[in-house]
Amino acid sequence: MENLMAARLQMAFTLGFHIVVACFGVGMPVLMLFAEWRFLRTADSGWRMLAKRWSKAFAVLFAVGAVSGTVLSFELGLLWPEFMAVFGSVIGLPFTLEGFAFFLEAIFAGIYLYGWERLGPRAHLWSGVPVAIAGLASAFLVVTANAWMNAPTGFELASRKVVSASPWRAMFNPAALPQATHMVIAAYIVSGFTIASVYAGSRLRKGESTYRRRAMALGLGLAASFSPLQILAGDWSAQVVAKTQPVKLAAMEGQFRTQPAAPLRLGGWPDERARATRYALEIPGALSLLAYGDRAAVVRGLDEFSPEDTPPVAVVHVAFQVMVAIGSALFFLSVWAGVRALRLRDLPPSRLFLLAVLASGPLAVVSLEAGWVVTEVGRQPWIVQGVMKTSEAVAQARGIPWLLAVTLGIYAILAAGTIAVLRLLAREGAQEAGSAS
Repeated sequence: MENLMAARLQMAFTLGFHIVVACFGVGMPVLMLFAEWRFLRTADSGWRMLAKRWSKAFAVLFAVGAVSGTVLSFELGLLWPEFMAVFGSVIGLPFTLEGFAFFLEAIFAGIYLYGWERLGPRAHLWSGVPVAIAGLASAFLVVTANAWMNAPTGFELASRKVVSASPWRAMFNPAALPQATHMVIAAYIVSGFTIASVYAGSRLRKGESTYRRRAMALGLGLAASFSPLQILAGDWSAQVVAKTQPVKLAAMEGQFRTQPAAPLRLGGWPDERARATRYALEIPGALSLLAYGDRAAVVRGLDEFSPEDTPPVAVVHVAFQVMVAIGSALFFLSVWAGVRALRLRDLPPSRLFLLAVLASGPLAVVSLEAGWVVTEVGRQPWIVQGVMKTSEAVAQARGIPWLLAVTLGIYAILAAGTIAVLRLLAREGAQEAGSAS
């Protein structure tokens, strides 16, 4: 049990760290390329300056993401050796393909970063396109492997050994497309809102400038463009969860008993002793409608599953509510910005709007982390849903708790160094922007 808790905490911490950094590997190339494209269209050097400053920040985050992603790969074998021993041949394909995507991204990222003064303007722009495509592909491929853990397919077991494996079927499991789509859209949203948040804070502290206004508008535009799509992707993903992981859906919604016309709960606190979710606002029949397209459909409750096979309901339910609440707030912020931009071709100038954008970055990160809590904690006690329990997969070697302590220390140094370098780049960027304006 000591190893199990330490291994789970280490995996949660390192995944939670990496997933935020990885989002910028997906979203920032799009913003860099758009800013550089605007430079080519307008010959306004301010756009080139913005793209160049962002490319330096991207280089830092890409390096940190490469390190933290490599750590996660090693952790699969180090912390969960039984899982990899049994199912490595089943889920190895997406990790292999992700390796090729990573190499492609790294090669063209180097060309893009060092080609500012060495390539022609259009050649340089096109050299960044594979970076954006490979970043998207990497995110998609890795998430398909995680989706397989939620909806395992493509293999046959005999005596705890895989006797037949179909890696392509495993990679394109029932949860792969909705979960990967949900995550990729989240990456664009987190990147956009976080970058917009940085420049909203700069505008509040240092006042207006064309550089800051453009940077915030681009970040906000990326996030706002994807926010409506995330509602559709989230609904799609929830419908797949209802079919493949009904116990997770029950935990997400605090649904303790099986019933037709099940209500959708807003807020509330699951009381596992009383087998009821208290203080929630309930919308009758809405959960049945959203999960199965039928307001009278029966939704399975936690009462149909043995207690040892159910996740911690309060953690999953609260995390799900946090994700949905923040996502809704960010959607309304996107509507506020979008309506103003379409009508007046400008963003709201009020301090209230800037404060809302300032808050959007941290909130988007919290929503992202809450979503991963739902995904991972909602699958417990299984590492592979219905097939292998997490306790069966954990390493039995001594020293796992010490490894957790060392990992926390190293990641604290890594985070501090990353923030320090990004702040240095931000100061240099502010000086350049000030001299340019």
